[in-house]
Amino acid sequence: RTSMAASLLALLLCHVALSAAFIPPVPTLRSNLAPVAAEKELRCASHVSSLRMADSAPEDVHVSRRASMIQGAAFVAAFSIQSPVSAGSNIDALRSQLKSVVDADKDFGPTLVRLAWHSSGTYDRMSKTGGSGKGTIRFKEELAHGANAGLDKAVAKLEPIKSKFGDVSYADLYTLAGVVAIEALGGPKIAWRSGRTDSLDPKDVTPDGRLPDADKGEPSKTSSHLRDIFGRMGFNDQEIVALAGAHALGRCHPDASGYVGPWTPTPTTFNNLYYTLLLNLKWEPNTVNGKFQYKDPSGKLMMLPSDIALIQDEGFKKYVQAYAADQNKFFADFAAAFQKLEELGTSGLSA
Repeated sequence: RTSMAASLLALLLCHVALSAAFIPPVPTLRSNLAPVAAEKELRCASHVSSLRMADSAPEDVHVSRRASMIQGAAFVAAFSIQSPVSAGSNIDALRSQLKSVVDADKDFGPTLVRLAWHSSGTYDRMSKTGGSGKGTIRFKEELAHGANAGLDKAVAKLEPIKSKFGDVSYADLYTLAGVVAIEALGGPKIAWRSGRTDSLDPKDVTPDGRLPDADKGEPSKTSSHLRDIFGRMGFNDQEIVALAGAHALGRCHPDASGYVGPWTPTPTTFNNLYYTLLLNLKWEPNTVNGKFQYKDPSGKLMMLPSDIALIQDEGFKKYVQAYAADQNKFFADFAAAFQKLEELGTSGLSA
């Protein structure tokens, strides 16, 4: 019995030494933990290990050498999973979390698309300012812009997810949320890359007025305004019409844009119905809450003056017709334009 106990003690010492050899240095235990927190975690893990080794009942003295070696390997494996989560798997987990949010409340999905859109649509290719790259839409100064009314609720709702995935920037979170929402609501898969770095200075917020207005008083002026706004970002007529297809989702709210109603009868399904309805229904002028918009014969659907401009301008109308006739083409062109929108002004992104 003495010999057996001595052998077991030697084996346990070897087991601890082997385990310690595989424990990474404290600074790399978790890349996103402060040194003090990492040291505390290491002490905690060591304490748990000691409890496990000390918790052997008398009958366990007769455990085989092989069983002890397997236990040692499991101990080493337990420490190996403490290494930092790879960027890819972390993003996969974030995608899953965002999809769960949309699945639980499909009406929130279109708001996430709007958040991603508005965080990106401030880019100016001449001054190289704006865009999604710095995550500035979270600042109260940018949320106060007229076109962003109501988006403070979306920013607040995403805050718990940001806290859970602390190593992901706000800029990456907001743009990925838009992509995930589109896919979750039946839209195309959109290429997305990470690596945006948040600004910590509200001075990086761009001036109000960079997002498109819904009405400039008359169709020709509204069309010119759309080309000016999107041209500033580097988009052509085809891309403008493709991005407008996001109006397949959601509805206008009087406490946000001031306009009222959905564009389609399926506001939580991403499809090409927006274009079909735009072309084939009779849209009549309708003023609601002092805002000029259009209504369909049923009075249940609406279009903005900027929507109607797409069928009044021949340069835009041919793309409306193309997307109404071919949803696959719309999906492909939208996916390309939306990725371009979200990456305006960024650099060093990686898949």
